[in-house]
Amino acid sequence: MNKFTMVEFPTSSAGRSARFLGAVFGWAATPYGPEYLDVDCGGGVSLGFQQDSSEAPAAPLAVIQVDDLDATREAVVEAGGTVTVEAFDFPGGRRFHFREPGGNELAVWVPVGQG
Repeated sequence: MNKFTMVEFPTSSAGRSARFLGAVFGWAATPYGPEYLDVDCGGGVSLGFQQDSSEAPAAPLAVIQVDDLDATREAVVEAGGTVTVEAFDFPGGRRFHFREPGGNELAVWVPVGQG
């Protein structure tokens, strides 16, 4: 199962971004450290706000859940993509980032305990 699950945004204030969306749309935020908030939009889709400029994406980053991270990495490289951030653990899972041949950066992830 490959499914779109989130978009991660750079922000100057994760708290202000999350509070804004909560006020406008009623969405709740979950903090993952002092500079990252995940806003649940419902239906299994969320928005992540990364305030740490050393970890924030340069532009909005679409994130796709996959069944097997290693197999997906192989498929990305085989299809002409470039891995831009090697696989790393985060609260809830493991992910890596890549750039597709047109220049857009995306990320893929698996939940904790999965491929």
